[in-house]
Amino acid sequence: MSQTETADGAVIRAVSVLIGNRGGASYGVRYRIDCDETWLVRKLMVDTTDGRSLHLRSDHPGQWATARGAALPEFDGCIDIDLAGTPFTNTLPIRRLNLTRASGTVKLKMLYVPFDSFEPTVDGQHYTCIEDGKLHRYQAEDRSFTADLPVDEDGLVIDYPTLFQRLSLETN
Repeated sequence: MSQTETADGAVIRAVSVLIGNRGGASYGVRYRIDCDETWLVRKLMVDTTDGRSLHLRSDHPGQWATARGAALPEFDGCIDIDLAGTPFTNTLPIRRLNLTRASGTVKLKMLYVPFDSFEPTVDGQHYTCIEDGKLHRYQAEDRSFTADLPVDEDGLVIDYPTLFQRLSLETN
C-alpha cells in the first residue's frame, strides 16, 4: 500500500495478489484499489488467473460505473467495496469512518465481489468499534457471520479469525 498522489489522483493505492481455495474451488486474483485521502474508493481493478476481470470506478461516493463510464445504478448507495478473499477491504470503512466506541453500530451497503461467481452484488454489513483504535466488530446484516477484527496503529486489519492473519516479518 502506498500513500502518494498518482497521475490519476489516487492518494492511497493498494495492490495485492491472492491465491486461495474457497468452497472447493481454487482462485488466483490480482487487485488494485485506488482511494482518495479520505479512504473513499475511486477505482477497483480485479483480474483473475482464469481471464476474468472487473474494472469499476466511483467518481461520486455511492455511485459506480464501469471503467468506460457506463452507470451501474444497482450499486447506488454502496460507498465501500468488499472483496471476498481479503481482509484489506474491511479496513476501508474502518479508516473512512474513523469509528470510536461512541459511534455505535454503523450499517453499510457494500459492493461485494465474490471470487466464485465474480458477479458483484449489494451486501449489508455492520461495523462497531469495540476498543478505540484497536478492535472492530464486523457483522453480516443477516447476522449469519460475525468477526472481531483487530487493527494495527495504522488502522489496517491484521487478523480475521478463522480466515486470515497477517504474518510478521521479523528481521535479525
